[in-house]
Amino acid sequence: MDALAGLLDGPRAKGAFLLRMIMESPWSVRIEDHAPLCLMCVTEGEAWIVPDRGAPVLLRPGDIAIARGPEPYTVADAPDAPPRARIGPGGVCTTLSGEPLARSMQLGVRTWGNALDGANTVLVGTYQMGGEVSRRLLDALPPLLHLPADMWNCPLMPFLDEEISRDEPGQSVVLDRVLDLLLIAAVRAWFSRPGAQAPAWYRAMADPVVGRALRLLQNDPAHPWTVSSLAAKAGVSRAGLARRFAELVGEPPMTYLTGWRLARAADLLRQTDATVESVAGQVGYSSAFALSAAFKRVRGVSPQEFRRRE
Repeated sequence: MDALAGLLDGPRAKGAFLLRMIMESPWSVRIEDHAPLCLMCVTEGEAWIVPDRGAPVLLRPGDIAIARGPEPYTVADAPDAPPRARIGPGGVCTTLSGEPLARSMQLGVRTWGNALDGANTVLVGTYQMGGEVSRRLLDALPPLLHLPADMWNCPLMPFLDEEISRDEPGQSVVLDRVLDLLLIAAVRAWFSRPGAQAPAWYRAMADPVVGRALRLLQNDPAHPWTVSSLAAKAGVSRAGLARRFAELVGEPPMTYLTGWRLARAADLLRQTDATVESVAGQVGYSSAFALSAAFKRVRGVSPQEFRRRE
């Protein structure tokens, strides 16, 4: 499991909000859905993304943008266009005064807009629920990431464009997985740009020693790891691994492992009905009490309180 796959494995898209937006000028949509992450790809025409803070970004065909929530933003035909509609939590579309628009702007299966033959088409894919495992990834991204078409060449965009309006058995699962792949491809391209400031954990995955140690920890967090046993698996001395890991990742191996275990535990608490005792065993704690103590020390609440809040 590599860095991106590991970070995205827990909170993969599940029933993601996906649609093709077709618009004819003038148009402007205010996005206030509080979603943790949204991908937007222009296939025809163009679209401006206007964050509340930061410079507007113009998307042209083949470009992709990733907006990191929950901060609101506007998607429009011009950077100064006043909003004409609002997208709220769950993808609910209304006028600015709250009148529903879903039916009047429905153009077909997962197709929405103000004109079926509009000149501007944007594919939108939204992760509606945050995931604790992906927090490290989200924190590494800017509020608005923009990849122009000439900076990457991804065959997934035409595939998503073709699949998004189909209405076949299992189609939502297909679209969820395509969205995951598109996100991974975009983030990989972003981190691989010349001069890009990729996060330490991402750069460390390329190191033959530390990368192997990271994969061992991510693949099997329940194992009773020590720095010595991890070093033996990585083929280096204990001191050598500890020093190199801290230099490249920015924290000691066992500190990283604790964070990874608690992130996995948070995902299991949110996404399953497993008992705290069962969750503890799956992420490497000897008992529910041990997990609860670590969880409360790091996150400030017990696993039970965390589950109730979610």
